[in-house]
Amino acid sequence: MSSERSGSTAANRVLQRSSYPEWLRIHEILRKETVGGIILLVVTVAALIWANSPFAGSYFALRDFEFGYEPWHLKLTVGEWAADGLLAIFFFLTGLELKREFVAGDLRRPSRAIVPVAAAAGGVVVPALVYTAINLSSPETLRGWAIPTATDIAFALAVLAVISSHLPGALRIFLLTLAVVDDLIAIAIIAFFYSTDVHVEYLLWMLLPLGLFGFLAQRNPKFFGRRVTAAWLILLPLGIAAWALMHASGVHATVAGVLLGFLVPVLRRRRDGSVKPPRPGKPGLAEIFEHRFRPLSTGVAIPLFAFFSAGVAVGGAEGFVSALGDPVTLGILAALVLGKPAGILLTTWAVTKTTKASLDPGLSWWDVLGVGILAGVGFTVSLLVNDLSFDAGSPSNDHAKVAILTASLTSALLATVVLRLRNRRYRAIEAEEKLDRDRDGIPDVFEDRNH
Repeated sequence: MSSERSGSTAANRVLQRSSYPEWLRIHEILRKETVGGIILLVVTVAALIWANSPFAGSYFALRDFEFGYEPWHLKLTVGEWAADGLLAIFFFLTGLELKREFVAGDLRRPSRAIVPVAAAAGGVVVPALVYTAINLSSPETLRGWAIPTATDIAFALAVLAVISSHLPGALRIFLLTLAVVDDLIAIAIIAFFYSTDVHVEYLLWMLLPLGLFGFLAQRNPKFFGRRVTAAWLILLPLGIAAWALMHASGVHATVAGVLLGFLVPVLRRRRDGSVKPPRPGKPGLAEIFEHRFRPLSTGVAIPLFAFFSAGVAVGGAEGFVSALGDPVTLGILAALVLGKPAGILLTTWAVTKTTKASLDPGLSWWDVLGVGILAGVGFTVSLLVNDLSFDAGSPSNDHAKVAILTASLTSALLATVVLRLRNRRYRAIEAEEKLDRDRDGIPDVFEDRNH
């Protein structure tokens, strides 16, 4: 009876350790995102240096250079190609991750999904309200209310790598899931609030390549999983066609990436046609695509987008101080640094008080606060929404970039302080997890990779 009760309690714990197969998969994602985050830091600094150097004119000339086929509505600047085209790869990965988590991951169980989903919602709503409150008397800047809603997981994990935090797997998974869910919410916001002059006929035509992509992926997952060239030669052209038609429709083209990701099957098919969940060594097509495309996303697409979006002429100390007086800057700073952790912490606390869930005994609310502060590192999607909210080169657009970078740096520093104070406890949890793996005869993936 006591074991039954303890099992029931464990099932209702918030931020508890995931299953080992899920832990392995998430660990691999986090490892790649950390590397991508470090690349992101490097290209961002490079863009800022170039944009504020005597050669700044060449940076902006390159960013604003136009090319493409005008009759297909594809004559875009280099910066727009990076935002509309390359980021579609990132959001394709987001669609794959979300579907994988809710179909075959630990989040397929409502008891596990409710906390990160609720926390992500709180981490979107509260920052939006904070920004709106500060800009309420400035109607022309209210359009930027969604800028501080998303978390940049690559940047956040790069911060963790730099401070060498022994953050437990449960908290890392919580951070990743929270970031993926609020990316999805941000994409929904982009689709519904930032689409202009929507042409329904293009959306209807878009359903043809989109539907054919889904049909082929669902019908022949083993074929596309085993033959790399088949996916490039058959599925990729259909994906590009869906993206181009989505772009021409007036709905932001990155939405096509998420829809394509949702259409890739997660479960594996038996010979009799029934489905079964993927296992270690025998992944589903979504996991295979995730493995293939993540290096392209983290190593090429996101860094190039960041390089062409983060470059802003600050104007020295005087320009920075001037930017701080803009309600756009103040709204984004307050929303990311204060609103983001407040929304995540309060929502998580509310879930534990209104359900049978309780915080895992190995963790404390300081840990949730630390992750909430780290979630204030907003970058990729925040820059994207900024470009949709304000015209490139306008004072509001430039000030928003300054605010996003400043808020991300401030959140990173504050999270470093909070999480470093808990590092002794994290080391103890890490040692306990290693003992559990040794007792169960599970190999240590860290040691395997080091050798």
